[in-house]
Amino acid sequence: MVPWSFERRAPRPKDVAVKILFCGVCHSDVHYMKAWGQQYPLVPGHEIVGEVIETGAEVSRFKVGDKVMIGTIVDSCRHCEPCLSENEIYCREFPTVTFDGTDRVDGSRTRGGYCELYVADEHFVHLLPEGLDPAAAAPLLCAGVTTYAPLRHWNIGPGKTVGIVGIGGLGHLAVKFARAMGAHVVAFTTSPKKAEQALNLGAHEGVLSTDAELMAAQAYRFDFILDTVSVRYPMDPFLIALKLDATLCSLGIPDQFDFSPMLLAMGRRSIASSGAAGTLDTREMLAFCAEHNIVADVEVIAMSQINEAFERVEKGDVHYRFVVDLQKGL
Repeated sequence: MVPWSFERRAPRPKDVAVKILFCGVCHSDVHYMKAWGQQYPLVPGHEIVGEVIETGAEVSRFKVGDKVMIGTIVDSCRHCEPCLSENEIYCREFPTVTFDGTDRVDGSRTRGGYCELYVADEHFVHLLPEGLDPAAAAPLLCAGVTTYAPLRHWNIGPGKTVGIVGIGGLGHLAVKFARAMGAHVVAFTTSPKKAEQALNLGAHEGVLSTDAELMAAQAYRFDFILDTVSVRYPMDPFLIALKLDATLCSLGIPDQFDFSPMLLAMGRRSIASSGAAGTLDTREMLAFCAEHNIVADVEVIAMSQINEAFERVEKGDVHYRFVVDLQKGL
């Protein structure tokens, strides 16, 4: 990536203009830059924490000086069933994403948070809870809501045994959420080091998924498994680990799944998935994080380090999320 200058639109009546303080580095930023991007120049970034510096005439939720957060989407159709229930991530006309999307008003291309300023409708902007470190809170708006929402949807709580597959940007937050919800949490990883680190994050157990004997011992244990792995791998041991009527929710969504369909029928098991979250789940998650003091484990960098950070993200060499400090300049 190289520096590039552009102008933000002026705030509309319901808009807030936000001076960006921090922006998380998501693996999807790397995907867009190297694989998904359809048109350049491209400005990534959708885990934004900043300060309101201007409000539109009809804004009622925010005032200048408020510390706020912006996540993966900044608009939706507002009239389909998911939108009316504040599940805008599932908008039937597809939501306007924070970068590389199309503005519903003027048709312009959205530019992300790797910059100095963002302008968004107040409906898709959230107050930063008091007491949360702003840099460490930034990843909550993507990695956080993406793991919190399915845990809530599948009613995770006391008495439930939950598996978290993959202890990275998403997985480490999933461990924290599931533990705070009162579940018995088992972290699965291919790394002996991460199996130990997961215990410090709140997991009750860390299991090396490459150990066949250990995996065989997991049979019929789990009420729910949250899978954050984005590459194809043999899933049969995890399906066997599910109880009757239990669910494995895949957040990584690899190009293909590798499993034996008969295992679903043998335990009335399910494979499901989940998007990020709408405004309802996001507000609930932020309140939950404030109550339980949950933030991401981050490494704060300057924008001058972004290309090195992208290389490390591709290698999985981050503990567990990079966050760009925009106060250090571009």
